[in-house]
Amino acid sequence: MTQSNTSDTDQIDRIIAAHSALEGPLLPILHALQDAFGHVPVTAHAPICDALNISKAELHGVISFYHDFRDTPAGRHVVKICRAEACQAMGGAALAESVLAKLGLDWHGTTANGAVTIEPVYCLGLCACAPAAMVDNRVVGRVNATKLDKLLAEVGA
Repeated sequence: MTQSNTSDTDQIDRIIAAHSALEGPLLPILHALQDAFGHVPVTAHAPICDALNISKAELHGVISFYHDFRDTPAGRHVVKICRAEACQAMGGAALAESVLAKLGLDWHGTTANGAVTIEPVYCLGLCACAPAAMVDNRVVGRVNATKLDKLLAEVGA
């Protein structure tokens, strides 16, 4: 085992230990792992299951249910495009299809240069300013193709 793998394993063990005494510790553990690694490493699955006495299927169900948990690191920037009804009615669906086609990605895909990951989100709370998007943690309303192209250029897509 390499030094970095040992270090990762130690960090995973520390995160699990720090949260396992909480009531309902699974989500806090997953969030802490994602914060530390940028994703929930597969190498953390067995130690989580052992510590919490849950099955791999239960863990997979939780990780796959919540959209924000990743099994691989995201790009340096995350662009989320709203897929809720108000945004779709205002052109969000066509906007999303256009961006995915332009970047050659599917949802949750990352550009080849590692700069941007595109993700769906189901309501950003800007229904009156639809369609909406989020670039990292900045919410943007009234997004059109020109505005989204500018946002993507700013983050290196």
